Amino acid sequence: MSDDPLTLDALLALEQRGWESLTRHEGGRFYGALMTADAVMILVNGMVLDRETIAATLDDSPAWSTFTLEDARLVSTGQASAALVYRATAARDGEDEPFVALMSSHYTLVDGETALMLYQQTTVTH
Repeated sequence: MSDDPLTLDALLALEQRGWESLTRHEGGRFYGALMTADAVMILVNGMVLDRETIAATLDDSPAWSTFTLEDARLVSTGQASAALVYRATAARDGEDEPFVALMSSHYTLVDGETALMLYQQTTVTH
């Protein structure tokens, strides 16, 4: 087993933990700690949120009740960085249609620790 924190398996496990935090209203704490100081999240609704906004507001967002992550692949972006691209399907209680989008999470190493520097969602139409 590799100790490289930027492998497909390692980053997919990290994404899984992130999504799990969103089922427990803990996303703000999780992503606030994971994101670099200048990181942003670009959401399908056109919002661009910085780490401070994510940390302050994501815990209050409606929780996901279920989610699946599929078709993950790793894109090397440098010696100490990589992007994870995957398809997510998630549902919230009381909503008729699931949320389906392609995700891109770009990670880098900061003092040897994995940190999220850019996250983007792209809607998938049915």
